[in-house]
Amino acid sequence: MKKLPALFQNNRKWAEQISQTNPEFFPALARQQAPEYLWIGCADSRVPANEITGLLPGELFVHRNVANLVLHTDLNCLSVLQYAVDTLKIKHIIVCGHHGCGGVKAVFDPNPHGLIDNWLRPIWNLRHDHARELDSLTSIDDKANRLCELNVIEQVKNVANTTIVQEAWRRAQAVTIHGWIYAITDGLLRDLGAYVSTPAELRALD
Repeated sequence: MKKLPALFQNNRKWAEQISQTNPEFFPALARQQAPEYLWIGCADSRVPANEITGLLPGELFVHRNVANLVLHTDLNCLSVLQYAVDTLKIKHIIVCGHHGCGGVKAVFDPNPHGLIDNWLRPIWNLRHDHARELDSLTSIDDKANRLCELNVIEQVKNVANTTIVQEAWRRAQAVTIHGWIYAITDGLLRDLGAYVSTPAELRALD
């Protein structure tokens, strides 16, 4: 099957519903993109950024990858971040992980996973750095979920330490980074308290 007709049918139904509710929605959307939020999240199909935040197309700029990592060698992520901050003038950057993340759980599995193990190396290092806390937990699920949260906090720091955000702060541009976790089991977001809007707050988070 080459055309996947069900997806095109879904698309037409969605577009018709939006147009019936707000006939000016698509013309207005075509004229300008002006979101206030950048979402850096996991590629997991169970975590649809717009839907869980209740935001429409055009209201949320999105970057997703396995385990919501922000690496200083990842030009894809950094390009998204720079466009969001420098061109779109995003005010809020949300780093959102989720409990039950397969990428994070992989670091508790001693078996090799192929190429993905290279991508997940920073999470292996994070597990080592927090070994005492993680080892105090009993189940693998509890360990993995806590590591998901620690990973979000680490990525908030990574975002804040990029030259992109540092330069924005130097020119007094308001950019705030938030660390959130999403629970697939109940569909709810939780703020992890990792909130950075100034270099001083970044130092306090460290």
